[in-house]
Amino acid sequence: MIAKSVPLEVGDTFRFSKTVGESDVYLFAGITGDFARAHINDEYMKNGRYGQRIAHGVLSLGYASTVSTMVTEQIQDMPSVAYGYDRVRFVKPVLIGDTITVTYTIAEVDQASLKTYADIEITNQRGELCTVARHILKFFSD
Repeated sequence: MIAKSVPLEVGDTFRFSKTVGESDVYLFAGITGDFARAHINDEYMKNGRYGQRIAHGVLSLGYASTVSTMVTEQIQDMPSVAYGYDRVRFVKPVLIGDTITVTYTIAEVDQASLKTYADIEITNQRGELCTVARHILKFFSD
């Protein structure tokens, strides 16, 4: 039996863009039960720091999952699963109506454990960094 290796290289980059809509925020709140005023209460937020409601930070991280799925769909002969996220930070808020771009860059490939480590950067249409994380994908050779 020939051992397979992860078919990704350091520097491989994948992207996904989406405008974060009102429905995204309300549906996410309903699914998760996170009804924090920062996400669903216009009156509370309009005089606050951001002047409007903001999307859930974890929602932005969910869009990073979209990109990891894009990566795994390109590699049909070697199944993989998300192994986790490290060093997640919500650096700047994602506002409703922002168009965000998720950039997913392979930073490390560990062939011995069949894992990749990707740096995630999520920016808005103004080029501001909003969310960062490190994602781990675990591949299987069987």
